Amino acid sequence: MDLILRNARVRGHDKLIDIAVNNGLIAKIAPKISARPRSTPRRAGQVIDCAGKLVSPPFTDIHVHLDAALTVGQPRSDRGQPRFNQTGTLLEGIEIWAERKRSLTFDDVKRRASLAVKWELAHGVTRIRSHVDVCDPELTAVKALLEVKREFAGLVDIQLVAFPQDGIYAFPNGESLMERAMDLGCDLVGGIPHHEMTRDDGVADVKFACDLAQQFQAKLDLHIDETDDPNSRFTEVLAAETIKRGLGGRVTASHTTSMHSVDNAYAFKLIRLIKRAGLHMVTNPCDNSVLQGRFDTYPKPRGHTRVKELLAAGVNVAIGHDSIMDPWYPLGVGDPVQVAFVWIHYGQMSGMSEIPQVWDMITQNPAKAFGATDKEYGIAAGNPADLVLLDAETEFDALRRIAPRLLVLRNGQIVARTTPSQTFLCPKGWKKEVIDFRPTHL
Repeated sequence: MDLILRNARVRGHDKLIDIAVNNGLIAKIAPKISARPRSTPRRAGQVIDCAGKLVSPPFTDIHVHLDAALTVGQPRSDRGQPRFNQTGTLLEGIEIWAERKRSLTFDDVKRRASLAVKWELAHGVTRIRSHVDVCDPELTAVKALLEVKREFAGLVDIQLVAFPQDGIYAFPNGESLMERAMDLGCDLVGGIPHHEMTRDDGVADVKFACDLAQQFQAKLDLHIDETDDPNSRFTEVLAAETIKRGLGGRVTASHTTSMHSVDNAYAFKLIRLIKRAGLHMVTNPCDNSVLQGRFDTYPKPRGHTRVKELLAAGVNVAIGHDSIMDPWYPLGVGDPVQVAFVWIHYGQMSGMSEIPQVWDMITQNPAKAFGATDKEYGIAAGNPADLVLLDAETEFDALRRIAPRLLVLRNGQIVARTTPSQTFLCPKGWKKEVIDFRPTHL
């Protein structure tokens, strides 16, 4: 064995278990695995005591924009003043990005995106789906992210979505730019029908994206109905096209925040249509919690799709990070657990039976949308040894404390290691005491 993780806590196992790794695969899972198997005279290359801490499959960030990462405050004015999104709206974010996009260079995009990918890897992310803006005649960001994808191969699997940020029909030569991006090597076809100039153009946006995906035998992931407007109803168009074209399981609908504003009768119909179409749904709580509801006074709507109802209907729903310090969202460190923590509050999924569902929304659900099979993902003998050791004993506690990732393994190799800090209390008259934030009664 190359590695044994001892005393690991894994969902589905009542007791602590050992996980043996050999040749990049999970070789065995058992309560006690000898470091000196009878079949071989050599000892395990390394034995790590997990001390009862949680070992999880790795995280998948199913929705992020690496080309815009780390551009918050840019571009600066001639006087050096930073440009921030003062209204906090989606539209102003798009306007700011259009300004910043004019100064994009290959090296600029590659440098920022590479750092963001490293942040995500350190947080246990081994799969990333990044939308990349193709509304640029030079396709600079596409070329840069294709290079980032190649350089991180084997560490982080990256899928690129050809994304028309300014619209396929609202931007000059939008159709040809989408085709060129796919020719260059983008993996999925994107769209943004609600940002087109008319309803008819929005429908055409969806249909063109489906045509292009079929042409390239690619999957689709569309930004769709990311608005508070209850009349934005392009998700139904996407679901219908998915059914008619036999694309079930290959299509993702991202954001769909208009679902929080539609009436319940229409939502009932739409959710049944989504289920029938086999759409994957992605909610992005950090971005949409600040972008949506900006035009309302009180009561303010909750700017997210109807996650609980979708989950209850058996729809695959995942959480995405979306932005990492860009014109739409100034915060973020590339941590899915942090985003899931936000979602617990924002989506009101704090019930003890709901916490495991939230964990699924950053692990197995997005991995499924990404395309990972049961033999490629999960803690099971024969699967790749892609594992994350967290400084927590349970998923509940990992979410509560946004627990550090102590180890990240990819194909059995340790690719990231974090040493948590300790907090000491030492007021006058007390002996120095280490504070443990894990309560003993749970």
